Formats: sequence, structure tokens, C-alpha cells
Amino acid sequence: MQVDVLLGLQWGDEGKGKIVDVLCPEYDLIARFQGGPNAGHTLEFDNQKYILNTIPSGIFNKDTLNLIGNGVVIDPIILKRELDTLRKHGFDPVAAGKLVIARKAHLILPTHQLLDAASESKMGDGKIGSTLKGIGPTYMDKTGRNGLRVGDTTLPDFADRYRRLVEKHKSILSHYGEIPDFSEREQAFIEAVEFLKTIPHVDGEHLVNQYLKDGKRVLAEGAQGTLLDIDFGSYPFVTSSTTTAAGACTGLGISPGKVGNVIGIFKAYCTRVGGGPFPTELEDETGEKLRQLGHEFGATTGRPRRTGWIDLPALKYAIMLNGVTELVMTKADVLSGFETINVCTHYVQDGQQIDYMPYDIVSVKPQPVYETLPGWHVDLCGITEKTQIPQTLVDYIQYLEQQLGVPIKYLSVGPDRKQTLLLT
Repeated sequence: MQVDVLLGLQWGDEGKGKIVDVLCPEYDLIARFQGGPNAGHTLEFDNQKYILNTIPSGIFNKDTLNLIGNGVVIDPIILKRELDTLRKHGFDPVAAGKLVIARKAHLILPTHQLLDAASESKMGDGKIGSTLKGIGPTYMDKTGRNGLRVGDTTLPDFADRYRRLVEKHKSILSHYGEIPDFSEREQAFIEAVEFLKTIPHVDGEHLVNQYLKDGKRVLAEGAQGTLLDIDFGSYPFVTSSTTTAAGACTGLGISPGKVGNVIGIFKAYCTRVGGGPFPTELEDETGEKLRQLGHEFGATTGRPRRTGWIDLPALKYAIMLNGVTELVMTKADVLSGFETINVCTHYVQDGQQIDYMPYDIVSVKPQPVYETLPGWHVDLCGITEKTQIPQTLVDYIQYLEQQLGVPIKYLSVGPDRKQTLLLT
């Protein structure tokens, strides 16, 4: 057996959580492989909305095990809050034996969040647009070989390890000015670590590979999006982890040969949160219309998302990097009512027309070249069969498939799990 990988092809917020929720009955294990509580995966069913930050999106399926992999960074306070919220709604994945955590996953400390805020503040106008969850500093400690891992919480000297790392952080923070009082959050952290011990800790790499050996199906769930990848995204306006399919290998402990289908999620238009380049951004009434119709506000932060037309050079780039084998298009319903829809097919940069994403789109902003296609005026939210899809949307889908060279297998026409159509 092989691991299928599901990830975002744009700047995040593509609807990954919903699609994992839809697909999870086909899998025995859902495994998050990178990112942290900066993710906000929204799931809707039975007239309820759930937002998951760290917990994999297969958590509502009673027959599926969910793994928080070693590539994820975990804030114990936020994870405890997530689970407390699920319990209030009648779901207890820990008691049901449906959630496990990789021992090698790193922990986010309260001082990581202080470092995140101090660094972002220091950048001024050049700030990245961090969610201030402490993600970046935690990954820095991981690569700097200073971090604390989930498995460390059960060691007899964990308190000493924690204190040494905090003292290091305080030394760094002293260079930014007065260190804010974090005693209240530290106490919450200590209590949450004790709660963390009640969730089974596993050697994630052995668990995943044993599932494959036993012929069971595994889906690796990514967070953020390809264009935020630490290596291949719009650097330095990126996240701190590997958001591409390669991240599933290091984030779960599987070999490249174990990767099967790569499912790429993209919106029918494009959005971005925070700073950084966005070639097709619409800073006008059309952009605001997309924002309002699409409810484009961060699930985790509440920040308004920047909006724009779909960007094919960027999508082709993401498909290439990930080896995408099938596509899912979300939020087609948001474009209902637009007389025409623009599609960015090329960029003009340095006087040349190109159809790929160049090295630098930060200091030199590429100018998008658009092709205009007819829109559709049918409310898609109530359709249940692909035969009900309006012809202009069918034409849009076929146009994208021709341009991208990959089939669009699923179409999302609303936020609820039922509002998902199988096309092929």
C-alpha cells in the first residue's frame, strides 16, 4: 500500500479540512504531517461548524484513526482547548481511541509565542504576517537542536529541559526590551502538558509503515499551501515548514516510494492571508465582493483574506512540485452571478511574457495576463448531481483541466460535506 497525500496548491485556505472529512471513510488512518495551530481547517455537517487547528480532519469518522505526526508543532494549550470543544459537542476522540500523537512532534512553549511577537514587531513594515502562534520560533529550535518533543514530557528531567529552554528564550527576548509577564500562560502550559500525557504517544513512523504493511489505507493531511512552502514558496513571506508532498515523507517517516496519489486542492479563485506577493490580487469592488461572498476571513485569526482571480502559472508550479495526480476545486459557488471570470494565464515580467512562476515575485511584481471566460448564474449550493452543473461551469472546469493537465475529480459547491460532487 501507499500513502495518499492531500494538500493545498495556493496560499492556504483552499478547503483541505472539508475534503479530508469527505474522503476519510475511504481511509483507515488520517495523518497530519506539518504545520501547527496556525492552520484552521473548517468542517461543516449536521448544521454545525467545527474548526480544527491541530487535530486531523478525519476525527469525526468513528472508523478512522487520526495521527498528529512528527512534522507538526503542537501547542498543548490549544490542543486541549480543541478537545474540550469537541467534548462539548459530544465527540471525545481520546476516549474513543481515535487520536494519537507522534512522540517526535515538537512542542510550542509560551516563550516561543513571545519570540514570534517580538520578531514580527521588529520587522515593522516588512513583517511577514505571522499568526503569532509561535510556529516559526518552534521550528527554529527544532532545526537548532534545542526543541522539546512530546516524548520528552514523560522523561524525569522534563522540567529541567523546559526551564533551560525558557531561560534561553528569555535571554533572546531581553534584547527586544522588557519581557512580558507570561506566568499565567506558563501555568496553563504546564497543566496542558499533563493533559497531553493522557493522549496515547506513539512512534509515528512505525505506526504509519505498519498500517501500510498490513494493507491499510493512509491519507496524509497537509496544512497551509504549496505557495507558503519554506523552500519553494514566495520567500520570505512563507510558513516555516515543508507544505509540499515531500513534507509528508519527513513529517510522517515514510519513504518517497510510499507516496501514492497526490490530491491537490484549489479554489476557483485565489486568496492570501498576511503579507507577501499576490500577482492577481483585486483591491477593488470585485475583490471585496469575493471576500464577502466567500466569507474570506481567517478561521484561526479572523483576519480578512486578500482575494484575486485564479493564477494558472502558480497552479502549474504547485502541481509540478507536488506531482499532483488529481484535483479538487472548491468554492465554485462563490463565483455564481459573475458575468465574466478572469483567468491569469501568463505573467509579464521584465518586458517578457512567461507562463511560469519566476524566482522573484517579491521585489519585482509580475503583471498578470488574463483570459476572460463567461460566468454562470445558477445557485450551485443545492445541486446534488454533476448533471445539474451549468454548462458554463462545465466549460470552466474543462478549460482548467486542459491548461493544468490534471483531472478535476471533485467539485465543492458549498461548505457542508454533502455539497461535494464526484466528477470522474
